[in-house]
Amino acid sequence: MKIGHAAVLCALAAGACLAADAVRPPHHGPDGFRNLDPDYKQKTGEDVRRWRRERADKNLPEPDSYRFELADNDPAFLHVNRTQPTATWIGHATVLLQAGGFNVLTDPEFSDRSSPVQWAGPKRVVPPGIAIEDLPPIDLVVISHSHYDHLDAGSIRALRRRPGGERTLFAVPLGLAAWFRGIGVDNVRELDWWESTSLGTLSLTAVPAQHWSQRTLWDRNQTLWAGWVLAVPGFRAYFAGDSGYSPLFREIGATLGPFDLALIPIGAYEPRWFMQANHVSPEEAVFVHRDVRARRSIGIHWGTFVLSDERLTDPPAQLAEAMQAHGVPPEEFLILKHGETRVLDAMATDVPGA
Repeated sequence: MKIGHAAVLCALAAGACLAADAVRPPHHGPDGFRNLDPDYKQKTGEDVRRWRRERADKNLPEPDSYRFELADNDPAFLHVNRTQPTATWIGHATVLLQAGGFNVLTDPEFSDRSSPVQWAGPKRVVPPGIAIEDLPPIDLVVISHSHYDHLDAGSIRALRRRPGGERTLFAVPLGLAAWFRGIGVDNVRELDWWESTSLGTLSLTAVPAQHWSQRTLWDRNQTLWAGWVLAVPGFRAYFAGDSGYSPLFREIGATLGPFDLALIPIGAYEPRWFMQANHVSPEEAVFVHRDVRARRSIGIHWGTFVLSDERLTDPPAQLAEAMQAHGVPPEEFLILKHGETRVLDAMATDVPGA
């Protein structure tokens, strides 16, 4: 059952806002949503300007200098597979997850740029690991938050236009359903943290994250951010979206874990003074892997767009160092090539023909 929202309660009677304040969840603020950590501080415009000044002196590699090898993907296998749990990293935070006969897509980003326009903004350094037209029919899309590298209008429209796209369910955090309906997507459900819904035998729960949201100059934190837990009989997965490191991960693991698979971000973490509150480092990703009690994890949110100050090749190397330092075996936390598919109950090998 959904938690009552302040706007609904206030509309019932003149004094209802008092009742609304009494039942408002702690992450619901008077002017939008907020993080639970009392020490969390939103970055200011001056912080952004300082970061840009410091970045100009770092001599970072040009985006065109990166060369990432695409996996030899097998879309035909993905189209017919209905029995084997698989994960295919398409790039950035976009993963095709197959489990229980369902095809699920996380934060679909297939455009050339992570930007409100396609003539400016961060440009892809490697094409999507699977072209959008080569995807199998998508049953469910989960969205973690409204930032452009996680919510891309062109990709959403393209998924909706695919044959059968009107049947694809889009699950989004609170406040985002109106945006989807505004671009012609009506099969959308929005959830608050810890709320659940279902699609046949697939259950879906929105879980907390430490992050923020914004798409325009006027809508900061007006929509919620979240991770997602997906469960089908015999298989349970966690998609972290974007988050800074916090006790929330242990709560998620204790409440809904353990997980057969966790999709954990490992990129966009430098400089730490600027990114730490909202993005985990590779070492913190190892902590997340353990906190949520994942049997295996896959690193996402790296190697696709230049969004921060670490080199795009740094996250896998630093993850490997952190795993060794903290005694996590290599087979527990995987790095995939763009487009690589792994069968999750036989993680040592790729799919047949790949």
